[in-house]
Parts: sequence; C-alpha cells; structure tokens
Amino acid sequence: MSDGKKKRLSMLDSLTATEAAVPPARPAGSMMSANRALRSARDAVDSHSVWELDPWSIDDSRITDRLDPSDIDDLRDAIEANGQTVPILVRRHPSQEDRYLLVYGRRRLEAIRQSEKVAKVRALVAQLDDTEATRAQISENMARRDLTFIEKALFARELVESGFGSQSQVAEVLTVTKSAVSMALTIVDTVTPELARAIGPATGIGRPRWEDLAKGIEATGSDPGLLAALAASTREKAAALASEESQADPSVAAFEAVLAEVTPRGLPAKTRKTREKPMIRTLQVEGRRLGTLRTSGQGLQLEIDDSGFAHWLEQRADLILEELHARWKMRGED
Repeated sequence: MSDGKKKRLSMLDSLTATEAAVPPARPAGSMMSANRALRSARDAVDSHSVWELDPWSIDDSRITDRLDPSDIDDLRDAIEANGQTVPILVRRHPSQEDRYLLVYGRRRLEAIRQSEKVAKVRALVAQLDDTEATRAQISENMARRDLTFIEKALFARELVESGFGSQSQVAEVLTVTKSAVSMALTIVDTVTPELARAIGPATGIGRPRWEDLAKGIEATGSDPGLLAALAASTREKAAALASEESQADPSVAAFEAVLAEVTPRGLPAKTRKTREKPMIRTLQVEGRRLGTLRTSGQGLQLEIDDSGFAHWLEQRADLILEELHARWKMRGED
C-alpha cells in the first residue's frame, strides 16, 4: 500500500476523534459491529486524494442526530487559525453530477460554510450506498458520549421511520436492548418530536425525567403545540440571561418550565416519587417465554419478544381486542 493511501486511511480512522471523547467501554459484540461499519467506510474511500470541495456542493440529508450543534463559532475560528486538520467524509450524489452527500462531519462542514476566510472543505470521498452511509453515521454516534437521552431517542425514532429497520434491528445497531428502544420511542411519541426539538438537548436530563414529562402530558391532556411555544420562549429568555461564566444550558430551563406546566398542582414531590411500582409478569406459551405484561396505575403494557408475532398482532389488534372485550362483557354469564 502506498504511503499516500496509508495516510488517507489514517485520516478516516481519526474522523470521530476530534468531535468526541474516548467512548465508554461497550460489549465486544457492539464494538465489533461499529468497527465493521467504520472498516466498510474506510475500504470504500476513493483512492485518488483528499478532495477540496465547495461546501455548498454537499447536501446533508442524513438523519438528524444533534438538536443544538454547539460551538460552531469556536470551531470556525479554530479552522480559520489552524486549518482543517481532519477531513469530513462524503459520498457521491447518486443522480447529480459534481454534488455530494454528507456521511459525517456536519459541524466541520457548517463551520466552513460560515467562514469568510476558508472557501473549501477538505473531504474524503467514499463509495457507499444509503444503508452503508447510515451505518457509518451510527458508528460515529456510538463514539460520542455527549449526545443526550432525547437526542438519542429522536435518532432512534428517525431510524425506524426512515425504513432502516425494525425496533429490534435499530436496538442491535445502537447496542441497546429492544425494550430500551421501545421505551424511548414511547416517550418521543407522547412528548412529540416537535416539543422535544423546541426544548432542545436538555443536557443532564435523563430518561426518568423525560418519562415524568411524558406522564404529565398524558395526565393533564396538555397540547404539545402550546407547550412547544412555552419551551421556545423560555429557552430564548434563558439564553439572553445566561452569562459566559455560568455556561447554563437554556434547553434545561425550557425542560423545567414545560415539566412544571404539566405537573399537577399541589402534588408533593415525595408523593410523586413513591408511586406504586408497576407489576411485571412474564408471559409463556408452551413453556417458552413470549414477552412481558406490565401493569401500573397508568394502564397495561404488553411487550412481545418475537418481532414477527408482534407485527402480526399489531395488524390484527383491533379485531383481537374486540373479541376479548366481548368476552369480558359476557364474563358474568359463564
């Protein structure tokens, strides 16, 4: 292999290093999956050179992973002062000549677009199809520790809606359990993507508090559209008041304002924390586990392990529930 090719592959291997800290330890299987995706991207790199491209010739149609790309100004200043040390990764547009699709490097691309001193973006060009490009993006996300819960949940929702795969397949590439993906999607669906984006990344706000927000919205029947307006105004005011010394995240203030709006008045915090835990029962058919049944004050939740059966049941749920409801009404006659 030529020295030039080795250098280009080394650049691609380090693409995620400038935007992420060292990733936390993960199971060997997940690391192997991520490494395979990155190897596929590396092996597909155009052998000619690192290209200097017009930043406006690159389209970004990828699944959104960040709600609030931060420090673009700082990154732009650094690139203007020191140059772009690490190229972005793109692929050729399948139908438009001399245009490209971004694989990853969104912050670097945006920083150069905003620059009045840097006219070209340095890029490696890879031959990847849609699925390979998405897997490469996922692998880059896996290397980050700074994506918040809601950003990851929205990313999972967009993966499912884009046709990337089922919940089980999304869970596999994200190296989480299917139940974790299912719970995240439930929260996003209740809060709604529009309200989540209006709130923003909400750094430090994890799943339990987003779950509290979802429950509050359900309990009060609040309009997510009105809550989104509240979030936007609160975030704008918090951003105006925040000093450089405090580095306060305005999206956290927006989350707290929305949560307060849907929290029933006069309900002590201690009462909320000591609610009865849900009862979980394992369901079995012919001695084999079928799934779980979760019962709580919020209702009944059925989770099926077999994705094929779950899909079949989803398609016939109305008819099956109609029959079960009829049996329930006739139970006194048995």
